[in-house]
Amino acid sequence: MPQEAIRFQESGRPPATLAGRFTALRRFGSANLRVPMALDLTIEKLVYGGEGLGRVDGEVVFTPFVLPGEVVQVAPPASKKHANRANLIGVMQPSQDRVEPLCTIFGECGGCHYQHVDYPAQLRLKRGILAETLRRGAKIDFAEDRIAVISGDAWGYRNRTQFHIEGGKVGYRQMRSQKLIPAAECPISSPKINEALAKLNRMVKDRRWPKFVTSLEVFTDEVQVQWNVQEATQPVAKHFFEWLAREVPGTVPGELEYEVNGDVFSIAGNSFFQVNRSLIGCLADLAIGEETGGSAWDLYAGAGLFSVPLARKFAKVTAVESGRAVDDLQRNTRRAGVDVETIRQNSEAFLIEANEAPDFILADPPRAGLGAAAVTRLLELSPKKIVIVACDPSTLARDLAGLKERYEIERLAMVDLFPQTFHIETIIGLARRD
Repeated sequence: MPQEAIRFQESGRPPATLAGRFTALRRFGSANLRVPMALDLTIEKLVYGGEGLGRVDGEVVFTPFVLPGEVVQVAPPASKKHANRANLIGVMQPSQDRVEPLCTIFGECGGCHYQHVDYPAQLRLKRGILAETLRRGAKIDFAEDRIAVISGDAWGYRNRTQFHIEGGKVGYRQMRSQKLIPAAECPISSPKINEALAKLNRMVKDRRWPKFVTSLEVFTDEVQVQWNVQEATQPVAKHFFEWLAREVPGTVPGELEYEVNGDVFSIAGNSFFQVNRSLIGCLADLAIGEETGGSAWDLYAGAGLFSVPLARKFAKVTAVESGRAVDDLQRNTRRAGVDVETIRQNSEAFLIEANEAPDFILADPPRAGLGAAAVTRLLELSPKKIVIVACDPSTLARDLAGLKERYEIERLAMVDLFPQTFHIETIIGLARRD
């Protein structure tokens, strides 16, 4: 039996590199991977959250880094209040969709969940998870083959990445832990971010590094670089950012100007903007589609990614945003030369106070979704068309369970904004039943 397998079992967590683990699996085969006290588990399916589901004596067990149909060995699960979770020891019968992970810290870093899965299989599996989530959560049986799948670059797609810094090291948090996993590179982040990471790894060892800065975010369009301090115990001096600017060419002192579909969006520090650099423009096009008309609302409008193109297709557009992006939104609509009414208000409160519905509503809510109050009010206002851009299929299903009372699905697309992870972005177009 390979000694690596023994260490994996005894440590109770994934090995230092799952890339090495999967290579070893192919090299040694199943006979050499038996570990005393381990449990054999057949994986039935993947569930939202990145884990595989199997059963031991009728009890559901979740384990990461697996694929449907695989027979795996897991450590005896620690019983939890809501779920049994078991650490993966080895793969006895691997799936044909299993591939070598690209990242050397995959399995320890908490950022990626599916690097062991061939990318076309990731898309297929995510589409299935989306369809099942809608069946279970909304009681909507929407055939998988009717769900459009939109994808871009599988690697190097992130334009924004947050790094943690401790003890002269830069990296990510371990999965379900606060332990720092040092990172020399990040395959899902853009080339410019990896350039910045290399510089950071050198800078944090310099005596000039302010040790009270423990988390930094990098945002880039591959030319400009914006630095956002995420965690610091005291204010950061101006000369720190001047140092960053000398080390990383393209560093900007304030807003970063990001071009999408010919429009330039000014994004202030810590303002939200879509993270997948290869699909931002496509996302905007898909969300609006062929819709035109007299009036439209853009709820949770952010910096105006949807508001600007909406204003070219509707006579009157109202954009609603309560966060720090409102100033970006106003600046971006002015620069684009479009007429958009901007409301600085919580979108739910705006809906409650509204007296008359527009022809079309586009909503891009946070992970928590629309919520019961917003769904109830949408049913009362009853616009002809609603498009929801959702980043969590579970909360989307919950919202659809209410909206299906009066609306039917006109179109549904899964946009893979986050390859190598379990996250699913969905665009769903709803039409009112008259």
